[in-house]
Amino acid sequence: MSRLRLLVLVALLVTGVPAIAPATTAVPAAPHQSVSVGVLPPIAQPGVTPAAPRSARTVLTATVSPPARGRTVHLEVRRQGRWSSVATQVSDRKGTVLFTAATRVGGSAATYRVRAVAYGGLPAVRSEPASAAAWGDPAFLDGFDGEALGPAWEHRIQFHNPWGGRACSQGDPSAVLVSGGTVRLSVLPDPALANETCLTYDEHGRPTGSHTYRLNGHISTQSAFDFQYGVAAARIRFQRHRGQHGAFWMQPRGLLETGPTPWGAEIDVVEWFGASRGRERMSTAVHRHTGGGDELTSVGGRIDDPDRFLAGRSDSWWTGYHVFSVEWTPLEYVFRIDGRETTRITSGVSHHPEFLILSMLSSDYELDLIDDEALPQHLDVDWVAAWPLSNRR
Repeated sequence: MSRLRLLVLVALLVTGVPAIAPATTAVPAAPHQSVSVGVLPPIAQPGVTPAAPRSARTVLTATVSPPARGRTVHLEVRRQGRWSSVATQVSDRKGTVLFTAATRVGGSAATYRVRAVAYGGLPAVRSEPASAAAWGDPAFLDGFDGEALGPAWEHRIQFHNPWGGRACSQGDPSAVLVSGGTVRLSVLPDPALANETCLTYDEHGRPTGSHTYRLNGHISTQSAFDFQYGVAAARIRFQRHRGQHGAFWMQPRGLLETGPTPWGAEIDVVEWFGASRGRERMSTAVHRHTGGGDELTSVGGRIDDPDRFLAGRSDSWWTGYHVFSVEWTPLEYVFRIDGRETTRITSGVSHHPEFLILSMLSSDYELDLIDDEALPQHLDVDWVAAWPLSNRR
């Protein structure tokens, strides 16, 4: 080897300059993804018989980000320090999934998490644990045990109320029966006025018909319980026939029974007007007077195709019980049937304490549809509960 070549080789070894430069590979950052879980109180309990409120199922809503339709999502429960899958769903186009699950496991409040499987190049991802007891115990709960209404309830509007659209009916204790773990509200002929007829009129004072007087089941917690923001729910089985409507609703504290709603709002969680030729009519709405006068703003209305919320083909609104609820926040109302969202309303939000109302009313405008031979018609309520937002943990 020549002296010159030897010096070059020594220089390369000393400086560490390689003969061939190594290739570099950029590692792409993993896309951000997450799973969030929202917990609602136990507001899912379809069934054909009365049931204990404690056996209702908690509702969990999971949202996977980035959203993708069809991603498999598992609900997992923790038992004895280990996680196991208890339910599986697929996400919708918004990345959301709804689960109902047992509120208690092994005698204690259940703890859940959600796991979205690997999808489209994304690895699996899990949510943080969430307690089924996030809302705590309800501030109000009545399962209608015994043979009489509890002290929280009172009978409403025990007089004819033409300005409220019920000139031919009035609330009456005889139309309310507590038995077998339910309260039954009915529409009955009024025996005290059996030999008289009631005339109804339109807004222009023109007669619209002659009808039999009725008694209605109509009760509320007006003097005993109200709350501001939270979740209210009732497990209900409705009447079948038209001519009367069953309802679960709320009105603001301090409201005079004979006047409008000058503050807060009337929150109609559900109104059921009966089946008609196989088509059902169910509605959810919010009514609020504005400006301190008689001007009424109403939002919401008919729920399209309510049968999609039934448990199956053998289920109906008059043979099975279902839980109707509203989640009321300072920003909106979210209405649900057995935990499944039916309506979301962001206007007319009440910022005033509201009390609970159950009713089975025959309003003047319905009387042409009533079938005397089908009376009595009944609204059966298994339980009513309310969880104030201040309970939420």
